[in-house]
Amino acid sequence: MRDLSSLKNRFLLLPFLAPYGVYVLIGTLLDGVSSSQLGYAVRIVGTGIAIIWVRRYYFPLQGPRSRCISVLVGIVSGLGGCVLWVVLKMPFVHDVGKIWTNDGFILRVVASGLLVPIFEEQLIRGYMLRAAYQWDMAKKTKEHNPFVVVMERDSVYDVPPGAWTISAVAISTIAFTIGHSPSEWIACVAYGVLMAGLWIVRKDLLSCIVAHSVTNIVLAFYIKSTGQWGLW
Repeated sequence: MRDLSSLKNRFLLLPFLAPYGVYVLIGTLLDGVSSSQLGYAVRIVGTGIAIIWVRRYYFPLQGPRSRCISVLVGIVSGLGGCVLWVVLKMPFVHDVGKIWTNDGFILRVVASGLLVPIFEEQLIRGYMLRAAYQWDMAKKTKEHNPFVVVMERDSVYDVPPGAWTISAVAISTIAFTIGHSPSEWIACVAYGVLMAGLWIVRKDLLSCIVAHSVTNIVLAFYIKSTGQWGLW
């Protein structure tokens, strides 16, 4: 990160936000005008290109602790997160939902299981949680305009692994939540806190990305095997 540490948060917002924006924009533009297979195929290609484009700005996945333990913790947390998601979203599911074809299902699993965890965790637990932490610190030191200070003077690359405050966890969790449908908000809040907990305990993004990936993949196959497509 030494060659990037001079970059300030105002500049860094775009590369961290770009893959997320591409993913959402493609979904919005193709919703209702193309098949789910085509929509997710375009999402995979477009978002994949965006991730490659901004990859130099992304944080290293490994932190100061054991990579193997982080992967193991991520897997266990991902399985628990899947159970948490189903339990908290199920009361808001009122229909069977759309049954996906095999091709559409596979493409969605690739997108949600391999791409989404990367760009969402880099954006939410990477950039936003760290920037929110810096904002909280700027408030505590009585800066005149904490938001401007954080965006114009600070760099998220300077935040130590695992650093957090209650405000930073809350802000990053809210940011994660508003990117989902209202029926998922309660599940999102719980899941956002879980992911922030992994960042705090493991001090890396590896455990968060592994957990997010495991949750999305296991959830997909749970939905397919039970026919509860409304969970998607």
